[in-house]
Amino acid sequence: MDIPTDYEAGYPRARAVDPVLADSYLQHTTIADPLADETMAKLLEFNPDKLRDLLHVAMDADDEVDMRDLPGYLREFFDEVAKEPDWVDFDAFIPGIRMFHRNSQLVLGGMVGGTLVEGFSTNISKSFFITGRLRDQGVRRLRQNNRHMVEMFIPGGLERTGDGWKLTVRLRLVHAAIRRLLGESDDWDREAWGTPISSAHLGYAIAAFSARLLKHLKNLGAIFDEEERASFMQVWRYDGYVMGIPEEILFQDEAGADRIFEIGSLCEPEPGMESVAMAHALVNSAPLVAGIEDPGERRRLAKYVFSVSRALIGDQMADQLMYPHSMTFGVLPWFRLQKRYDTLLNRLFPNRRANSNFARFTGLFGVSQFDEEGITYGLPDHVHAERSTRW
Repeated sequence: MDIPTDYEAGYPRARAVDPVLADSYLQHTTIADPLADETMAKLLEFNPDKLRDLLHVAMDADDEVDMRDLPGYLREFFDEVAKEPDWVDFDAFIPGIRMFHRNSQLVLGGMVGGTLVEGFSTNISKSFFITGRLRDQGVRRLRQNNRHMVEMFIPGGLERTGDGWKLTVRLRLVHAAIRRLLGESDDWDREAWGTPISSAHLGYAIAAFSARLLKHLKNLGAIFDEEERASFMQVWRYDGYVMGIPEEILFQDEAGADRIFEIGSLCEPEPGMESVAMAHALVNSAPLVAGIEDPGERRRLAKYVFSVSRALIGDQMADQLMYPHSMTFGVLPWFRLQKRYDTLLNRLFPNRRANSNFARFTGLFGVSQFDEEGITYGLPDHVHAERSTRW
C-alpha cells in the first residue's frame, strides 16, 4: 500500500487501535470516485452553459422519455446513482427529520463551532485552501451548505425526485470537477496528500456531519431520543451513499461513525497553516452570514463564536488552530441556560427582536437557509474560485 507521506506518522498509531479500519482509511486516501470522475471527464466536451442545461434535464427527469436526448454515459450515471441499497428505509428517516427541525436553531452553531472546524483540522483543509472557495465566497458557501441540509431533512428530500437528492448528486459532480482541477494543478502534492477529495476524507466528513454533530448539538442543549438519534444517522448515511462514498468507509450506525472519526483523526497529520486559515475564515464568516455590517459588532460576535467553538472542540485543538485565548469553564452550561431563557421569551413575546450574540449565533440558520441567487447546476471550471465561473 502506498502511504501518502503526511500519514506516515499517524498511521502506526491508528493501526495500534484498529488495524483493519486504519488500513482501509489509508487505502481510501488514494481512492476517488471512479463513476463520477469518468462521467466528468466525458462532460468536458460541453461548454459551461450546455453542461448546466444537460444537468438540469437529468436532475429533473421524471421518466426515460425525459432522459432520451442525454448522452448515454450521463444516463448511465444517473441510473446508477438512483439505485437504492437494500438497507435504505425512507419511512425510518421521519424521526430524524423531526429532530433536525426541532433543533434547527442549534444546527449551524454545532456545524460552524464544532463539526466543520474539526474537519478543517485535517488535510481536508488543503483543497479548500488551494481553491479559495471559503475565503473568496465564504458566505455563499455556507448558505449553499445550509440549503443542502434543509432539503435533505424534508420528507422525501432524499428520494430520486427530492431536492436533497439532487443537491447531493450536484455536490458529487462538484467534487469530481474540483478533483480534476486540483489533480492538474501544481499546487496539489499527491505524494504527500494522496487523492484530492478522497473517499477517506468524504467518509470522515460524513461521520463528522452525523455523529460529531449529534455530540455538539447535545452540548448546546438540543433534545432528542434514541429513535431520533438513530434515524438522524441513517439520513446522513444514505446521503453519503448517494454522494458516492464506498461502503467500506461509510458508517453503518453512530458507533461506526465515531470509530471512523477516531481512526481517521489518528491517521491525519497535525493541523497545518491551511487548517488555521480555514478555521478562522469559517468563524469570521458568521457575522457576515448574520448580516452584521458594523465592524465592532462583527468582532464581538466572532469573539463569541470563538469562545463557544473552543468549548466544543477542546483547548488542545483550539490552541493548534491558534484560537484567541478564552476560558471554557461554564461556557456551554451558560449557553444552554441562554437557550432556555430565549425559548421562554419567544413564547411570551413572539414578535420580539433579539440582538444578543446568542440570538445572532443561533439565528444563523434561519437567515441563511437559501442563497438569494439560488443554486444552479453550474460547475467550477478553474482551480481558483476567484477565476472560476460562478457556481
